[in-house]
Amino acid sequence: MKHRYSITAIIIMLAFVCTRCSSTKDLSSADTFVRGADIGWLQQMEATGYRFLNDEGKPEDCLKILRDHGMNTVRLRTWVNPSDHKVDGHNSKEETVAMAVRAQKMGMRVMINFHYSDSWADPGKQKKPAAWEGHDFPTLLKDVYNYTYGVMSALKQAGVQPEWVQVGNETPGGMIYPEGSTSNWPQLAQLINQGYDAVKAVSPKSKVILHLDQGNNSQRFRTWFDNAKANGAKYDVIGLSYYPWWLDGKPDYTLSINDLANNLNDMAARYDKEVMVVEVGGEDTQADNTYN
Repeated sequence: MKHRYSITAIIIMLAFVCTRCSSTKDLSSADTFVRGADIGWLQQMEATGYRFLNDEGKPEDCLKILRDHGMNTVRLRTWVNPSDHKVDGHNSKEETVAMAVRAQKMGMRVMINFHYSDSWADPGKQKKPAAWEGHDFPTLLKDVYNYTYGVMSALKQAGVQPEWVQVGNETPGGMIYPEGSTSNWPQLAQLINQGYDAVKAVSPKSKVILHLDQGNNSQRFRTWFDNAKANGAKYDVIGLSYYPWWLDGKPDYTLSINDLANNLNDMAARYDKEVMVVEVGGEDTQADNTYN
């Protein structure tokens, strides 16, 4: 299908798929299209003792394997005060910076994903960090700015300038509950803008992403981004997740992929913004419903 508006990038979640990929690609070539891997799991996996094997069956750095198979970008989540739990922990500022440095040394581009939580933030939960509990709203605004500024400054000091920075992860209902819920859009927009301003203060060229789930759901995106516009939320890129197998009824991807394409084009036209699919995945045991 020929699209009227270009899809600027696709970030593919491939943290567990480091072998058995197809052809290699020279990352030094003039290729502006982003082929990415969300490697937020890599810190936990390495700490737990996982090893990664290349096509010859020899142990090798997962990042090198990804790069050698055409990946040119990594996405890294960062949590405020995480535990060291092998599933729900890691992704501290220090670990995120170290992983970003590793990726950059491999010649890869970097996206940073702020969850503004001590662990997972997604449509089902947007729990504020424990250290921010009990803070009034003006203090929360400072918390968001200072934390974002601190992580971005640490990245800059390490020589990393992320090309993209997410302010919040899958935020259809808002972030940093309850103060940042979509039931209070003026407050949510202020929190978003504190993150945006902190990113730009350190790294003016980094593009700020606002990110929702269900990328095939046009009405979901129109409603949210209409409210974002009405309340003055600042951003550069619209980010989408697309998990066809986890939609209601677990439909075959062919029933929703065109809706995703249409929504990408609609978002680009309606808001005059770049668009990115920042998460995509399918069930590995259901090949007919997976389009990776």
